[in-house]
Amino acid sequence: MPADPRPTIVSRLRAAGCVFAEDEADLLVAATTSEPELESMVARRVSGQPLEHVLGWAEFCGLRIVVAPGVFVPRRRTQVLAREAIALARLAEPTVVVVELCCGSGAIGAALVAALGPLELCIADIDPGAVRCARRNISPSDGQVLEGDLYAPLPATVRGRVDVLVVNAPYVPTEAIDTMPPEARTYEPRPALDGGSDGLDVLRRVVAEARQWLAPGGHLLFETSEGQSAEALRLVAQQGLMARIVADEDLGATVVIGSQD
Repeated sequence: MPADPRPTIVSRLRAAGCVFAEDEADLLVAATTSEPELESMVARRVSGQPLEHVLGWAEFCGLRIVVAPGVFVPRRRTQVLAREAIALARLAEPTVVVVELCCGSGAIGAALVAALGPLELCIADIDPGAVRCARRNISPSDGQVLEGDLYAPLPATVRGRVDVLVVNAPYVPTEAIDTMPPEARTYEPRPALDGGSDGLDVLRRVVAEARQWLAPGGHLLFETSEGQSAEALRLVAQQGLMARIVADEDLGATVVIGSQD
């Protein structure tokens, strides 16, 4: 391998439209031990594959979360959802029951385990590839990783006992998917992005059943866009939950929280 391959790599990444070419070059060089391996990874990135798929991991809440090709990449803004879930889970200590739906790689669940230690955790996703990935990030001793549609795979033992129900459901309106960056719309599974005509189809199903699973004083949290937040608040309040929004302008994050009496 050349003494310093970074300048050439940075030039190739910039030409491919990578905004943070210098940072990406550093990560790619650090991840490889041979020139052929490095060339293969750079070529994959230049072709448009998400950096996280090329590296095999994404940084989330200070953790390295394993991600595989074809699996949704956890977003930086979703750290706000994780942060709020952690804060609410702490209110329920020492015994905490947490469910994560639409878990993808299990990033939020892993952040909860790292922050809180032992808890009763169930996470689920409908995509088999995401479930395989999540099982690499959540050990059997830390929680159950289940495959199925929303609440369907959850054990009956958690019904009515969930302190924190955290959901990162797809919320991109169908017509807006074609405007997303190519690395998302081409390399991430469409069901992880497509939220239906207004982006809220999956979240309507989540909200409709949430009260059956929440414990007294339990909380439902999910991510949405700023433009969808008013309708999302209405949906939550319609189900008898106390609804509020947490927004983080720096990360462009909007989190809707519904709390059970």
